[in-house]
Amino acid sequence: QVQLVESGGGLVQAGGALRLSCAASGSIFSLYDMGWCPQPPGKQLELVAIISSSRRTNYADSVMGRFTVSRDNDKNTGYLQMNSLKPEDTAVYYCKAWITSGSGYRSEYWGQGTQVTVSS
Repeated sequence: QVQLVESGGGLVQAGGALRLSCAASGSIFSLYDMGWCPQPPGKQLELVAIISSSRRTNYADSVMGRFTVSRDNDKNTGYLQMNSLKPEDTAVYYCKAWITSGSGYRSEYWGQGTQVTVSS
């Protein structure tokens, strides 16, 4: 089992930058893949950035070139660096972590969310 605690949200102006953190405890973080899911007001969650246990990354087109996902396994923490922020990036950002067993069983855990607000 993994518990995820997020921090780093806040209010920034368009064009600014913010770094979100996702601190993990309760299990071996290095074995988990992780990702970031913003939920804009009244909208559905969307997975926009992934970093695997092997540190491979993938991004949605909406954040490509602006957001960078990383992890520090020694600190049991994942990060989302957000640059060139736009008002449409405004959302509650959730981190998630998951692991899949050899039999295909998948365990998934979510952070509590942190608010990011980008003013125009």
